Amino acid sequence: MQKQKAYTLPYLLLVSCLLIGLLSGCASSNKAAATNSASEDKVLQYQSTPGSVNFPELAADLGYLGDLKLDKVSNSVGGPESIQLTALGEVDFGSAFNGATIKAVSKNVKIKAVVGYYGSDENTYIGAYVLEDSPIREPKDFIGKKVGMNILGAHAEFLVKDYLRQGGLTEKEIDQVTLVTIPAANAEQTLRNKQLDIIIFSGIARDFAVERGGLVELFRDIDVFGGTFTAGDIFFTEKYIAENPTTVRTFTEGVAKAIEWARETPREEVIARFEKIVSAREGNESIDNLKYWKSTGIATKGGVIEDRNFSVWIQWLERNGELKEGEIKASDLYTNEFNPYAQSK
Repeated sequence: MQKQKAYTLPYLLLVSCLLIGLLSGCASSNKAAATNSASEDKVLQYQSTPGSVNFPELAADLGYLGDLKLDKVSNSVGGPESIQLTALGEVDFGSAFNGATIKAVSKNVKIKAVVGYYGSDENTYIGAYVLEDSPIREPKDFIGKKVGMNILGAHAEFLVKDYLRQGGLTEKEIDQVTLVTIPAANAEQTLRNKQLDIIIFSGIARDFAVERGGLVELFRDIDVFGGTFTAGDIFFTEKYIAENPTTVRTFTEGVAKAIEWARETPREEVIARFEKIVSAREGNESIDNLKYWKSTGIATKGGVIEDRNFSVWIQWLERNGELKEGEIKASDLYTNEFNPYAQSK
């Protein structure tokens, strides 16, 4: 079953599909409806990031995906694009910050989350940083400044605005803070060149920058949002789940097991496994940044999804006027039926 390769789709195409209520018709139609597990899709197309390993890739390497195969078709540039490509059938599964998923579902995008993907804890989190000689230290200092982040409308934007609101800024004052999209790979240099005043970033890019010195951490998402939390989940379209339930179950079980393997295995062994996976790829990808991996960041065993994965962002969007109160229910956005760790709770 051949599918078209993923590419960046014009936003208007997605919007037009949504407006006529035929999004499912825009999706790739070359997969026959599954009548049994033998006829279900066994080659899952997806996106990933060079020089890193995601949980589906780890699951595949550990042998947890059974007869399923992964077929990388492009590099990921962020959750909103992942939602578009999944909804339009260009990839089979995607992942995104849950706030972005909620906004998509509110516009009639038929996707459903099945397992946790990333999150924040004491070792793995998103933070805000300035140069040591910067006068910026408090929320009011953000007024009139430029804040860089990997993508708008997702985790980082929610974080900044909540931090500023908690700091007492009015909506008019918050509107005076300019949010700028900057790739994570360029964020540090842009800050050091003083082209931006603050950068929001995480993971390897952040750790590498902090190691070089000269930065001050202003706040972390786990402080602003009240502790450890799963911030994003992996999703399929509802149509794909209906047509490929056994595949989705095998995939979800495998990813859940991979999350627990990474949680329970000594950090050095996890990093070594990641290095092996990346080194085996074509394209001579660097493994230098893998040494900064610290934890899964996922709050629950096996990536089991909870209402709070979504409810905090639903409330945020309602307060922000982007959702009507009661328009979206957290329980409608995900299913744990395929995750064995949910059954054991």
